Amino acid sequence: MRALDNDKPVVLTIAGLDPSGGAGIVADIKTIAAFGCFPAAAITSITFQNAQRVLGAEHQSAATLRAQVEPIVADANGNGGTKIAAAKTGMLPTAEIVREVVRLFREDDLPAPVVDPVMVSTSGHDLIGDEAFEVLKRELLPVACLVTPNIPEAERLSGFAIRSEYDMRLAAEVIRSLGASAVLIKGGHRSESLADALDILIDDVGVFTEFRHTRIDVGEVHGTGCTLSAAIAAYLAKNYSLFDAVALAKTYVTDQIRSLRPV
Repeated sequence: MRALDNDKPVVLTIAGLDPSGGAGIVADIKTIAAFGCFPAAAITSITFQNAQRVLGAEHQSAATLRAQVEPIVADANGNGGTKIAAAKTGMLPTAEIVREVVRLFREDDLPAPVVDPVMVSTSGHDLIGDEAFEVLKRELLPVACLVTPNIPEAERLSGFAIRSEYDMRLAAEVIRSLGASAVLIKGGHRSESLADALDILIDDVGVFTEFRHTRIDVGEVHGTGCTLSAAIAAYLAKNYSLFDAVALAKTYVTDQIRSLRPV
């Protein structure tokens, strides 16, 4: 039986490899599988890291990325294979890689991706170059069904500091104006939000929704952004609405973080 000949929705992740398994493509695969979907994956960069820090990386070329994705798409689309139902992107370190990702989503029979605009690791290591960031902002956002920046990422994309809930809403509008269908601003990095962790979604018709959870004091958690975006993609693959996909994925990640807190 060929891998994509199954009754599970196929979710494609295009992201970096974290050998520790806490973030990146390994976290994506684990999450996608946990939701009963079939994960397919293409690696953009092999990083050298553990849960505490990133020591370096070896980036893929556009050619090697395309060589990973095209056979997956061919298998999904040919001979009765299961079509790719949803997709997400993570670490896209170079302008060459970002441009190739954009071309793949524009040329191939792929669903619009959930874009997790990974910029800096939890430990503070830069994961995207300046030129790559500009290409992501200018060319990748317009092909995204959803963009999921945290506060520092949203500040860089919008061009201003985010200090309040009003700022989060304004940033979401600005980022959506760059071409993304919808934007989810993740508020976990807001130091003012001591009681609640607030995320704000603006959907494809400009309607805002707030998602509030009691803040769980466990410090920095490695890989939560990857897990959230992968969970959203998995729910979208199972034909949930964007609102429901975000709400259920948020609950899943919150429960995972809560499980880390000592009883």
